[in-house]
Amino acid sequence: MSTPHDFDFLHGEWDIINRRLLNYLDPDSGWEEFPATHWCRSLHDGAANIDEMSCPTKGFKGVTLRLFDRETEDWHLYWSPSQTGTLFPPVIGRFGADRRGEFQGDDTYRGEDVRVRYLWSVLSQTAAHWEMAFSPDGGQTWVRNWTMDFTRRPAS
Repeated sequence: MSTPHDFDFLHGEWDIINRRLLNYLDPDSGWEEFPATHWCRSLHDGAANIDEMSCPTKGFKGVTLRLFDRETEDWHLYWSPSQTGTLFPPVIGRFGADRRGEFQGDDTYRGEDVRVRYLWSVLSQTAAHWEMAFSPDGGQTWVRNWTMDFTRRPAS
């Protein structure tokens, strides 16, 4: 059962190692790796949160707003990159008893309709993993195109 506190593990400050495909739909396009810093704060008594990721070597930041729908018990995750300032369509889903979350939605990439999937894995109090994949065929096949490995920053 999903709860308003599923993302409590993410509150605080993190260091991230990003790996992403150069072309999100081409698994042979090559991977790039870059660091980021991240912070996350709780809103609505845990039923929402906001975060910002800063990627200084890539020259951009990103914001995620997560909202828990108490009626459906689904989370709606919205992403906005600093390059455009637009809010992408949400991915919607929930966490399971194994502390693994799956979230899906529809979007476009370079003019092509894609299904988007985020997977969250809570590994420990100090480590988490996120990945994104696109499907150009409605979820029949997936191209994993971005991963993030989170390491909690020591309390200051």
